[in-house]
Amino acid sequence: LTQRCPQSPISSLRPAPYSGLFEVYLDGQLVYVDAKAQYIFAGDVIDLKSRDNLTQARLNQLQAVDWKSLPLNNALKAVKGDGTRKLVVFSDVDCPYCRKFEAELSKVDNITIYTFLYPIEGLHPKAIQASKQIWCAPDRNKAWDVYISGGGLPKNDGQCANPVDATIALGNKLKISGTPTLIFANGQRVPGMVPA
Repeated sequence: LTQRCPQSPISSLRPAPYSGLFEVYLDGQLVYVDAKAQYIFAGDVIDLKSRDNLTQARLNQLQAVDWKSLPLNNALKAVKGDGTRKLVVFSDVDCPYCRKFEAELSKVDNITIYTFLYPIEGLHPKAIQASKQIWCAPDRNKAWDVYISGGGLPKNDGQCANPVDATIALGNKLKISGTPTLIFANGQRVPGMVPA
């Protein structure tokens, strides 16, 4: 398989628990191959009896993030209510879905939200500078809330010590390709905007 797909590094390979196939995790995708690596099967495997999506369940395991490995000091921290529930959000300041997600988050109580400013420059060319300006504001959370709800940027040049470049590197390492991306305290990753 490595010879036939040299540009796709294999992160995980193991016998699948069904049909003599092998489960292969490459480039963030879970596929199945036969023993001779002649055929690749892409798509979800569903257990017809339980209706469980076995592919998605395995992807959730493979893409889980160790909460303890996250540099939470590089994120904005907002505590609502008693803060018992924990959530990490990788968010691009200029992402319209991130703005919608913030509106959904306003409906959730008893939560601590760690927001990593994760600008995706290819989509939003000014997001890196905006992220740095938000981080450099005297009240980062207020600056975030104002900007993400359609207000202006804080009046600074974004030249303070900030973790924006480190967050971009972290997001790349975790293969986060879109925003918002949520990571729950149990390590489960959920890409995209979800309702409260």
